Amino acid sequence: MICAPTSTLRLALSTALLLFVFVLAGCGGAAPERSSGNAASAPEATPTEPLGSSSIAGSVRFDGDVPELRPLNMDADPACAAKHSEPVYPEILAVDEQAGLANVLVYVADNLPEGPYPPAEPPVIDQQGCRYTPRVAGIMVGQDLKVLNSDELLHNVHSLSEVNRPFNRAMPAAIKQATFSFTDEEPAFRIKCDVHPWMSSYVAVFNHPYFAVTGPDGTFEIPGLPAGTYTIEAWHERLGSQRSGVTLLDGLTAMVDLAFTLPE
Repeated sequence: MICAPTSTLRLALSTALLLFVFVLAGCGGAAPERSSGNAASAPEATPTEPLGSSSIAGSVRFDGDVPELRPLNMDADPACAAKHSEPVYPEILAVDEQAGLANVLVYVADNLPEGPYPPAEPPVIDQQGCRYTPRVAGIMVGQDLKVLNSDELLHNVHSLSEVNRPFNRAMPAAIKQATFSFTDEEPAFRIKCDVHPWMSSYVAVFNHPYFAVTGPDGTFEIPGLPAGTYTIEAWHERLGSQRSGVTLLDGLTAMVDLAFTLPE
């Protein structure tokens, strides 16, 4: 057995102990000072809650005589016709007794707050009674769109989007749900069923959550906005678009009433 000289062994032990002290100080000692140069800052997290406490609410009405619409002819598919005991009218112009106009997409068009939060629930379009329900929907970029098939019949979901990649997916009776998403903003585009040509829905893709669709009575509400001045746009598949300015005070709801007429 060869033994190291005592002086050599002491030197090795001292060096190892000194290295251990330096490592310990680097791990648990004071943090080094931050450089004031070009160090990148951490990205800000996307807010998950509303950015403000103000709202835009109001109603959209139809001015003029409502044209008489013919019932949908579903006889091409007897299974569709059998789902209805009364005539089914197209939703291209849905007006109630007080002239409230349904299926109008209303959204904030400018001065948008930064860092929008996503809506709590993804939009759902159901194929029910051989119709798309709802007729009009809004969705955020990257958010899932759920399409259901409650009919137990063959449908297909065919998007006519121009900015986002279009899709065309068959949904036979065995497929109850399909999920789609979109990568870019896009104005409202049509989704149709090639099997049943009277079936249509419209979807608009936004990079913010400040949109709503009028209900059967023509009313809408867009919550969660900070105080400020905005422009809202209202879009209808048959009647076109119009804009209106609105100023919000903190914590209050501003009312906006709009009216559409048939184009000349």
